[in-house]
Amino acid sequence: MNMVEKILAKAANKKQVAPGDVIVANVDLMVMHDLSSNLVMKVIETEMENASIQDPSRIAFVFDHNFSPASQLAAETLAAVRKFAARHGIRHVFDGGTGSVHHCIIESGLWAPGNVIIGCDSHTPIYGALGVFATGVGNNSMAALGFAHSQAWFRVPETMQVVFHGETGPGVGPRDVAQHMVSRIGEDGAVYRAVEYAGPYMEALSIEDRLLFPLMSIDIGAKCGFINPDDKTAAFARSFSPGRAFDLPRNDPGTKYTEVLEIDVSLLEPQIACPPTVGNVKPVGEIARVPVNVAEIGGSTGGRLCDLRQIAAVFRNRQVHPGVRLQIVPASRGIYRAALAEGLIETLFAAGANIFPPSAGSNQAFNMGALAQDEVMISNQARNFPGRNGHPKARHYLGSALTVAASALHGRITDPRTLS
Repeated sequence: MNMVEKILAKAANKKQVAPGDVIVANVDLMVMHDLSSNLVMKVIETEMENASIQDPSRIAFVFDHNFSPASQLAAETLAAVRKFAARHGIRHVFDGGTGSVHHCIIESGLWAPGNVIIGCDSHTPIYGALGVFATGVGNNSMAALGFAHSQAWFRVPETMQVVFHGETGPGVGPRDVAQHMVSRIGEDGAVYRAVEYAGPYMEALSIEDRLLFPLMSIDIGAKCGFINPDDKTAAFARSFSPGRAFDLPRNDPGTKYTEVLEIDVSLLEPQIACPPTVGNVKPVGEIARVPVNVAEIGGSTGGRLCDLRQIAAVFRNRQVHPGVRLQIVPASRGIYRAALAEGLIETLFAAGANIFPPSAGSNQAFNMGALAQDEVMISNQARNFPGRNGHPKARHYLGSALTVAASALHGRITDPRTLS
């Protein structure tokens, strides 16, 4: 069995499982941001008579979209979720300014390799880089099986493998590789599959960079994504959960796959996901010179410490282009604290950037970053669907932190390899 199958078998109290089996698994952690926690709460209160929560310690709420409510309605919604959590003994409530949902949970140490994690968020597969089976579920399933029984049902997925070879060239990073992968597989190319990300390139990445790949699994239609755990996985887990016992559920030798895709990363140049979807990916040379109004580091896939280091290095003794609003959103309080200690925030502030609280940033524009009709944004967020960040005719391009930095410097989408 592979990692996913081993975790699901153990969670279902079975010796083994195979693709196609339908199982009911015990769940270790249920994760929701402020929008989904409100919806699940309503299911519990209005659709489930005399409902109770089986184990509140397995539930976590993170207020990352409405991190600072901009309306009375938003404020009352968050207040209702806080009261619901208090009534039901849900203690893991991370209020506004704590960070983007999954980065906040990772930093909290509420997880361990071998866990089953479900969330009402399509990027829940991110934990697959940590030796965890993780996937998104609907609000009703979360309430009726998750909250009430600490369980979830799954059909064990088939597994495809993506093997990455080679070394990236100048100006090309993991985000470029991940975006190219989405375009190669297609937005419906791995529907309900588990996708294993493997190969020498993946093995050489830090855990911080590995997280990008399972996180983007939903963009190819996958049920989950994972990286076969190694010593880096174990060390990362111990750094956030010291003293917590766990086993690394590694693939058995000779693991079989329904499909294997090989990608040579040395052939890639910086990649841009163009409107209207994350799968519309083109080399930066085809998009360069598109004027930019807003640049952002933040969202589910951005705001990491390595992102802040990269953009601060670009703007040391430089200024943001006068026609660009540069928005910096650390992914968690821990990242914000580290960036302050390293002087990264001071450098970016001096360059003219606007610094926002740890959160989901302008993702869906609940508190910040809405675009007008003719405006253009480039960011290292996760999504660029029409209307997601304001007007449906605004254009949103996705790239690496280095590409965002180069574009904010020059006022147009820019090949980061031109930076000196």
